[in-house]
Amino acid sequence: MTSTTSAPPPPTRRRPAARPVTRSRRGGGPARPLDHGAWFLVLPALIPILLLSVGPLLYGVALAFTDAQAGRTAPTRWIGTLNFSDLTRDTLFQESFGIGLLWAVGVTVPQFALALGLALLLDQELRLRWLARALVIIPWAMPEVVVGIMWRLVYHPDAGVLNETLRDLGLGTGRDWLTGLGTALPAVVLVGVWAGLPQTTVALLAGLQNTPRELHEAAALDGAGAWRRFRAVTWPALRPVALAITALNLIWNLNAFALVYVLTGGGPGGRTRLPALFVYEEAFRYGQFGYAAAMGCVLVAVVSVLLAVFLVGRLTGGDDR
Repeated sequence: MTSTTSAPPPPTRRRPAARPVTRSRRGGGPARPLDHGAWFLVLPALIPILLLSVGPLLYGVALAFTDAQAGRTAPTRWIGTLNFSDLTRDTLFQESFGIGLLWAVGVTVPQFALALGLALLLDQELRLRWLARALVIIPWAMPEVVVGIMWRLVYHPDAGVLNETLRDLGLGTGRDWLTGLGTALPAVVLVGVWAGLPQTTVALLAGLQNTPRELHEAAALDGAGAWRRFRAVTWPALRPVALAITALNLIWNLNAFALVYVLTGGGPGGRTRLPALFVYEEAFRYGQFGYAAAMGCVLVAVVSVLLAVFLVGRLTGGDDR
């Protein structure tokens, strides 16, 4: 008599319990919970910004509405917008803004043109290209005070390299470039172009290297010359970088202080007195802290408008096209 034994049933796999999926309000993917511990990673960078940038900015804005002065024993009074109304009648401050605009445009435009040519050159397959790329960033690595002292020696009326070269070439006996009323601002602009050339060149060179080589090869096969390839291939790819670095250079140059202060101190006769220099003199030479704070607020407002125009252009202009 044969006995049959039934095989044991296969083990049943238990399905894990389904996790509730939380959707975002717009019906997209699952919403990621906020990790409160991440704030502790942000705090080391956020605290110095709040203490050294945002805090002094808010204090300066509040100071602009007071009559704060150096060495004053009477308590500081709230005077409303009186400082700003005085600025509308301050012709010296308005002239400094005009000089600042001349300086910013005079430095930014030739700086971009020279940097574009230099970036196109460094993008070519040249011998010792690595050395040229390293040398081009040397002015960027030098502090502005050192750059100013060095160029003061170059412009020295008696022993300067520039005047000595002019004498050797028989082009005159030289002149005092930094104290002449007609030469001080162009001389300072030249230094600004030289000092700010490296970062513009590096930014444009990075944009050139991101341009696909296949596009250049295809345009060359179609018979396009160098200028046509630049217009049709290089510039459309380089335009977002060019707009960004130009806007940043314009803002940086409008806020320039250290370089011009070391070179001329705002002279001669205020011909190189930039807005930041004017604010510095009003605050620390004449002790008008409230009035200087109002000037600083105006300068911050102008820079903010320029930055807003740039950001709106980036958001609505279609940089990727």
